[in-house]
Amino acid sequence: MNSTHLFLNNSISPAINLGRSFKLENGRFSNPSNGGRVIACVNVDVQVSSGKLGFGEGSKEVMEAEGRVLVGTYARAPVVLSSGKGCNLYDVEGREYLDMTSGIAVNALGHGDPDWVNAVVEQANALTHVSNVFYSIPQVELAKRLISCSFADRVFFSNSGTEANEAAIKFARKFQRLSHPNKKQPPMEFISFTNSFHGRTMGALALTSKEQYRSPFEPVMPGVTFLEYGNIQAARELIESGKIAAVFVEPIQGEGGIYSATKEFLQSLRSACDDVGSLLVFDEVQCGLGRTGYLWAHEAYGVFPDIMTLAKPLAGGLPIGAVLVTERVAAAINFGDHGSTFAGAPLVCSAAIVVLDKISNPGFLAGVSKKGQYFKEMLMQKLGGNSHVREVRGFGLIIGIELDVSASPFVDACRNSGLLILTAGKGNVVRLVPPLIISEQELYHAAEILLKCLPVLDEGNSK
Repeated sequence: MNSTHLFLNNSISPAINLGRSFKLENGRFSNPSNGGRVIACVNVDVQVSSGKLGFGEGSKEVMEAEGRVLVGTYARAPVVLSSGKGCNLYDVEGREYLDMTSGIAVNALGHGDPDWVNAVVEQANALTHVSNVFYSIPQVELAKRLISCSFADRVFFSNSGTEANEAAIKFARKFQRLSHPNKKQPPMEFISFTNSFHGRTMGALALTSKEQYRSPFEPVMPGVTFLEYGNIQAARELIESGKIAAVFVEPIQGEGGIYSATKEFLQSLRSACDDVGSLLVFDEVQCGLGRTGYLWAHEAYGVFPDIMTLAKPLAGGLPIGAVLVTERVAAAINFGDHGSTFAGAPLVCSAAIVVLDKISNPGFLAGVSKKGQYFKEMLMQKLGGNSHVREVRGFGLIIGIELDVSASPFVDACRNSGLLILTAGKGNVVRLVPPLIISEQELYHAAEILLKCLPVLDEGNSK
């Protein structure tokens, strides 16, 4: 059996729409209407449907092959995506989907942003990777930009959000050890909160509240206490015990269900940490970098951390993480205390510079705020009266629709209608995190599909 290959090159025509005819020649899709330019290469026979749902042979073969060759860690949606442009994605049968997932809040500039593509191609032609044994210009330039637009004095790069949180754990413990040189047991414990998600590696997993994520792999890192998200008194009492190295908190919880902290809660954490010398860590892996209409989510509260972790949208789809720290924290870290082979590579950092430059533009951020308010108000108007809709919450372009039933049939119905959405929380929250470039017209179209698909909740409930 031939293996499956998908590749994209500079001659791609990403605007695949229903109704177009494609030729499959020597395993390559081409479109006669664009002069036969190659749009994808697949070693499978694909039947382009006339718009009816169902899998062509191409999708079936890829999904069956995935089941044979990959470890079964993902319950994937039954879609084989092959290309994207702007806020649209296309499967191998040519169906078009409006993307309200952004690759789980990653593709902030959508798919195929020309400036991003040009930066990646140009840097790939020059220098892709050298490791951190040597200096490289894009890494330094990206760090300078991150510092100039944040509270931070220094940056450590990683390859993902969970790696960024692992680094923050190590930095916090090293900081406390040096801050208490004469103490046999310096503060080494951590506070995290209900509905939190900080990653799947062993340290970050220990900070993640969902028991089903942690229990199969216990014992995880000890010394973590989970408190109720927003409980000011409980947090202050535990911080004042003097045992806490750092408090990890998401200003807006994404995976947990789109819950926003209050200003009073974050201010109280900041004050309590300052009183005893604990560090305050904001995990903005999902909510940071323009998602809320602010460059950093914590700016909406006027509360600033000692450490901030970033990842998802920073490089526009390439793997990156970053830990932003104050000089006080950075001073505790020496050569060899932490490291990464791939982190901060020239290729990834060049892509991230484009993303950061675009998102940090005040006009861009104002547009995110405006579109987010428009979308939230429209969702409340169109969906708020439905008996299954408990709440529409969030701000900017990170919005949750809490249901009183499982969101799974609703997600399936939306996908079958050409809209890709996510779940969060306990599976009863619809998570909407579209590309930040999405237009109001596309948001209106998304709302119409969401409205059209709501009756499926009644059908599922009756069953």
